[in-house]
Amino acid sequence: MHFEILVEDQSGKKMLDILIPTVIGNGHTYRTHPYKGIGRIPKGLKGTTDPNKRILLDQLPKILHGYGKTFEEYPPEYPAAVIVVCDLDDKCMKAFREELFRILETCNPQPETRFCIAIEEGEAWYLGDMQAIKKAYPRAKEAVLRSYINDSICGTWEKLADAVYSGGSQNLSAQGWQKIGHEKSKWAEAITPYMDIENNNSPSFCYFRQKLRELAGMV
Repeated sequence: MHFEILVEDQSGKKMLDILIPTVIGNGHTYRTHPYKGIGRIPKGLKGTTDPNKRILLDQLPKILHGYGKTFEEYPPEYPAAVIVVCDLDDKCMKAFREELFRILETCNPQPETRFCIAIEEGEAWYLGDMQAIKKAYPRAKEAVLRSYINDSICGTWEKLADAVYSGGSQNLSAQGWQKIGHEKSKWAEAITPYMDIENNNSPSFCYFRQKLRELAGMV
C-alpha cells in the first residue's frame, strides 16, 4: 500500500515520519506533506486562497480531487490512500467530520481516504504516552502531566509546555508563534522516538494507528 499523508505543520511531519514506519513496518511506502496551518474548509468546497500559501483545509477539495484521478493510475496490486491528519482545536467533532466527508463525496473518482483528527491537538498523542515524555524530558513536571485527561479540550500544547518548557506556556506564548512552532518541532524530535505505539492512551492516536493498519492489511 502507498500512503499520501497530509498534515498541517512541519512538527506534525517530523512526528509522523518517525511514527509511521513503526506502525506499518517497511513493506509499504508513504510520503508526508506538511502544510503551513490548518485554515478552514472553503464555502462551496472550492479553494480561494493562493495554493502557494499551503493552507491544508483551504486546499483540501482540490487536493482530494487530484488524488482521485492520480490513484486511478496505480496498479490494483499496489493501491494508494490519503490520510489527512489535523487538529480538532475548538471545532465540533461531528460537524467537522461531516464537512470533511462532504468534500470527499464531491470527488469523482473518490480517492481512498481516512480523516484522522487529533483531539484537541497533535500534542495529545505525546501526552498519551507519559513515559515517552519523561524519557525525553526527565525534569518534566509530574504534577502537570498527572493533571492531563486524555484527548480533553484543555489547551493541549500549553499543557505540554507547562510540563517541559522553562517558564511554561506563558513564557513560550510571549515569544510568538514562530518560537512556538520551533519548540513543537523540538518536541516531535525528542519525544516521538520514545513512544510505545502499542500502549498509547490517546483515543485519537489509537484511531490513527488502527486506520493505517486496516488499510495496510495488518488487522
